[in-house]
Amino acid sequence: HIMTFVFNLIHLIYSYFHTLHENHSQNKSLANGFILVLKICYMTLKNVKPSLNKITKSLAATQDSREFLLKNTREIIILCSKSIIAVHKGELTTAKNNLKQADKLLKKYKKKATGQLRRYLITPEQEFVEAACLIAIVEKKDIPSDKKLAVMPESYVLGLLDCVGELKRKVFDEMRAGGIDEAIRFFDIMENLYLQLYTFSLYDKVVKEARRKIDVNRILVDDVRSAITQEKRRIVLIKTLEKLEK
Repeated sequence: HIMTFVFNLIHLIYSYFHTLHENHSQNKSLANGFILVLKICYMTLKNVKPSLNKITKSLAATQDSREFLLKNTREIIILCSKSIIAVHKGELTTAKNNLKQADKLLKKYKKKATGQLRRYLITPEQEFVEAACLIAIVEKKDIPSDKKLAVMPESYVLGLLDCVGELKRKVFDEMRAGGIDEAIRFFDIMENLYLQLYTFSLYDKVVKEARRKIDVNRILVDDVRSAITQEKRRIVLIKTLEKLEK
């Protein structure tokens, strides 16, 4: 269609010059020269249109897949959030059921997320790692590896960083309930996680937001350490007063 259009345009312009200036050889030369330029332009650009059509189709497909992933992976994020909330409520069965559903959806959408689309799974995978690791810690099990969770390296690091914040909440929950030993256990894991993740601030350009999260975690660890120290002193004081009363 493009070829027909271009040649029709060329002959139309040629006819115009030929009719308008039939008796002037100079203008005939001008018309012929113009036709030659158009032909050269067409020959130069003849590969552009097919290439752009192919690229357009590819980009359209990528955009559709992106929209699909962004829309459907929200359910994974919601399920992981519900799982974390259930952990804090002490409802571990509910937490694990929600995590299991999230895992099934992740596996399903990974098949659609190929190539550059993989990056749109970082956030849902990050939430999945956070929930899975929190459950493991609460159950006094080993924190699962990135291989076991089948997630990308960035997702694993960011998920662990987020888990530090959830451990702070567990520490204070235990302290309020009078479980200082369990609070100390959670704090030890929290602090060791932070220390092992600290060096990833160097890779902030690769693992986005890593440095910001690490900076936040440093403040959280310091706050919790201070709170536990005060709680220990309070417990010692209470025990001392109880002995004096006897």
